[in-house]
Amino acid sequence: MGISQLARALERRSIRVQMHAPAWRWPSHTAQRILFNLLAAPRLRIGHADWVVGFDLDGFHYGRKKTVPYVASIKGVIADELMSERGIVRAMLRVQATCERLAVRRADAVVSTSRYSRQRIVQVYGVPAAKVVIVPELIDLSAWTEEALPHGDVGADPPAILTVAHMYPRKNLGLLLKAFARLRDAGVPFQGWMVGDGPSRRAWERLRDSLALQDRVTFLGVIPWRQLVERYRQAAIFCLPSRQEGFGIVFLEAMACGKPIVAARAAAVPETVADGESGVLVDPDDPEALARALTALLRDPDLRREMGEGGRRRVERYRADRVAGLFLETVQSALRGLPGSRSQADGEVEPSRAPGGHRLARTVVGDGR
Repeated sequence: MGISQLARALERRSIRVQMHAPAWRWPSHTAQRILFNLLAAPRLRIGHADWVVGFDLDGFHYGRKKTVPYVASIKGVIADELMSERGIVRAMLRVQATCERLAVRRADAVVSTSRYSRQRIVQVYGVPAAKVVIVPELIDLSAWTEEALPHGDVGADPPAILTVAHMYPRKNLGLLLKAFARLRDAGVPFQGWMVGDGPSRRAWERLRDSLALQDRVTFLGVIPWRQLVERYRQAAIFCLPSRQEGFGIVFLEAMACGKPIVAARAAAVPETVADGESGVLVDPDDPEALARALTALLRDPDLRREMGEGGRRRVERYRADRVAGLFLETVQSALRGLPGSRSQADGEVEPSRAPGGHRLARTVVGDGR
């Protein structure tokens, strides 16, 4: 979603964008991405592009014999993500991380989504800090606000706590289930909605059952976008206690829908969720603290409303048009070899002056999501 939204926002600025993605689907996502880069990407017709942008590991092979400047845009630092995984998932991510390391080392500039991710790219991939700039994730607010406008009293009864995640161990949903058990034992009315799928889903469903939460917590799997918007709209709270996030786009979605957030004080989350303004941050290993934060919000509609409005104000800085302007400005500056601007240094998302009127070609290499 982030890649396609960036492309559309750039096109609205009269930037010509060519999208290149695999035309086939393999059972192995890792094999698909690597073969795409090895076989298809080198034969891309770059034409008169000013630069090529590859997302995550995509573009690592193009970077070996690049004909125009190559920018590696890292949405999630794979070498950081695999630290929380195990088994075959960890092994596949290790292969992807090897390719991503090549991508960032061969790139003329590297774009990270947060200060945390920038630090991890420098540490785990061994690239100079000066090569890595910061441009946050973006969100098409029009799509969310038009669909998620309040329609009177539409909240679920009992109040719903929504979670949206790819279900990997780093998402830490076991902690949330333990907090749910504490809410039930304290007599706090609630229901839990878990949206998403992944290798940890079955283990977390078994944990839910062992905690006797079957009548309180529902695993919904992957649902259509409009149904997802409806869940956001009906929920009272959004909660994701992830241990590792390079940014956290779901937090932007929650803020766009005016929902207070409860999350873990870990990785890049404090950069996205303002503690006390748009949500509450807790220790990622403390189910009691998580339960207390959820209880406080469930029992105080005014506080939920206040934090929800704080989120609506905060998410404005991540509007697609603003971030697209920052993306252009920051990458152009990096490729000119200019000293880092304030936005590059501290992750500010307000471009000083968004470029306009350009008619330049960009080639985007990625999975096209």
